[in-house]
Amino acid sequence: MGWNSWNKFGCDINEQLIMDTIDTLETSGLIQAGYNYINLDDCWQISRDENGVIIPDPERFPNGIKPLVDYAHSKGLKFGLYSDAGIKTCAGRPGSLGYEEIDAQTYSDWGVDYIKYDNCNNEGLSSKERYPKMRDALIKVSHPIFYSMCNWGEEDVATWAKDLEIVGVLLEILLIIGNQ
Repeated sequence: MGWNSWNKFGCDINEQLIMDTIDTLETSGLIQAGYNYINLDDCWQISRDENGVIIPDPERFPNGIKPLVDYAHSKGLKFGLYSDAGIKTCAGRPGSLGYEEIDAQTYSDWGVDYIKYDNCNNEGLSSKERYPKMRDALIKVSHPIFYSMCNWGEEDVATWAKDLEIVGVLLEILLIIGNQ
């Protein structure tokens, strides 16, 4: 079980909000009740550097993502992060299309435990083509990352995602189908 920033806060997120949420999960007893993830959704990223590495929004996350991951881990939580298989995220931030290996390595270096991979701004490419690229990139990194596809039921994902052998796909599909 876990908490995700999107439904309550959308793009109105920042470092302090996430730290306060981590603290609330601890002080409210939710961690002890089984909550084990805190997931930072869209709008944390702002651009890429000259090497293609994703850059957190310096105004919202002045210390970057790694300190948040470390803080979550210090409280016994796993940290999730949002990414997108398109050129841009649903909110228009940098997506992972063409940067899958760089992003997977960056997320691994930060200690991220979970990736919610969305399906916006995909330039008409099928997620059947795009999702395996991130899966393959995540398999290569040293830190294990739970990979969750968000596909809103498009392309009849329930019939083919299991063949990608992506951990967590069934859970995400069930959540998406349940919200329709």
